Amino acid sequence: MLYPVVLSGGSGTRLWPLSRQNQPKQFLALMGDHSLYQETVLRASRLPGAAAPVTVCADDHRFMVGEQLQAVGIASGGILLEPAARNTAPAIALAALHLVARGPDALMLVLPADHLIEDEAAFRDAVAHAVGLAADGWLVTFGIRPDYAETGYGYILGGAPLRDGAGFAVERFVEKPDRPTAESYLAHGGYSWNSGMFLFRASRYLEELERHAPAIAQAARQAYGDARRDLDFVRIDAAAFAASPSDSIDYAVMEKTDRAAVVPVSCGWSDIGSWSALWAVAGRDADDNRIDGDVIAVDSRRNLVRAAEHRMIATLGVEDLVIVDTPDATLVARKERVQDVKVLVDRLKAAGRTEHLVHRKVYRPWGSYDSLAVGPRFQVKRIVVNPGAALSLQRHAHRAEHWVVVSGVAEVTCGERVYEVAENESTFIPRGVVHRLRNRGKTPVELIEVQSGGYLGEDDIERLEDVYGRS
Repeated sequence: MLYPVVLSGGSGTRLWPLSRQNQPKQFLALMGDHSLYQETVLRASRLPGAAAPVTVCADDHRFMVGEQLQAVGIASGGILLEPAARNTAPAIALAALHLVARGPDALMLVLPADHLIEDEAAFRDAVAHAVGLAADGWLVTFGIRPDYAETGYGYILGGAPLRDGAGFAVERFVEKPDRPTAESYLAHGGYSWNSGMFLFRASRYLEELERHAPAIAQAARQAYGDARRDLDFVRIDAAAFAASPSDSIDYAVMEKTDRAAVVPVSCGWSDIGSWSALWAVAGRDADDNRIDGDVIAVDSRRNLVRAAEHRMIATLGVEDLVIVDTPDATLVARKERVQDVKVLVDRLKAAGRTEHLVHRKVYRPWGSYDSLAVGPRFQVKRIVVNPGAALSLQRHAHRAEHWVVVSGVAEVTCGERVYEVAENESTFIPRGVVHRLRNRGKTPVELIEVQSGGYLGEDDIERLEDVYGRS
């Protein structure tokens, strides 16, 4: 069996304002109807002998992972919740420990959740070659054959050919080069971009990790050994995992082992690391513009323009711009400066703002809410509750709530009463009263909530009972 392991811990700050902490880029549909995460698991599911994918993600994203798997009909092979970010070496160790119990020869295909691969056939062939090398005990990384001198990626130099000649022993890894060095790598022909994708036996990775980074291996074993089941998730022990050094698999293992191999491949790969990278890989119009949403572009060339839902963007006589609109923030930047979007995110953090953390529309395991208006002592939200879903049994110390049902039939618990509120009806939830909202129907329930009170923060929720384990 081939076990895909999807690493979904990235924050994707360079794709702000669309990518945010509560919904990073891997969960966004940037290239079609599916998110990058969904595209990754679907692509992995089509590989010969592929088992259900194992996902390593942050606790805050656990329900998003589950929902996106369910939406594309992919069963989960395990969702491991990282209690803290510790880079790729510890994250992969958790997945290896999860898989090695299924057999010492379990092959794990490590895939970042946010990469694009356009030539799936070439990728599938590369995986087939890597499987043979991994079975022989090699730790295989996939190198992307470069077609231009890129300075934003690390490089891998292949050495002696292995097995069928499709793979090579790694001679060395090199850091992101300057322009002249990158051009020399391109001319050399033996270098490839470091893709961050790997294939090896779970047991072999743990052996090499013990040898070259024993502190990471020990912390991972302790953290996974003390993990507990939480619904469909494996909750890794926080204290033990916090003791792990933070390091990448490249530094911790691949650059130190003498059993590293590289399989070069040309598969239309991109890590979508910036808005300009998305412009480069996406379909463009006759004026080289990448357009998403309701956009009117006149005498405009080589732009990426993405409009928010229900809002139109018009451009006139502009070139080489990135314009990304969302309901609460808009980015306008020159394409050559988009690698510096992180500077804007850092500025938002320093100012104590929240636009880098959450979208106006927030997804929850039961549905979603959209903050329509906020003012002194009031907030208005549009709430959608999915069929069969329920909010937690809760109360608020500082606010009261008025609910007006727009569509569907809501079951409301308010104190000792349980009753239904149908379309065009309303109800009132006093401050401090225990309450719950439930949808027992087969269609979504939509309502408008008006909050009033001295404090309206999301942390003013005392959960007494919750079907999603959040109480």
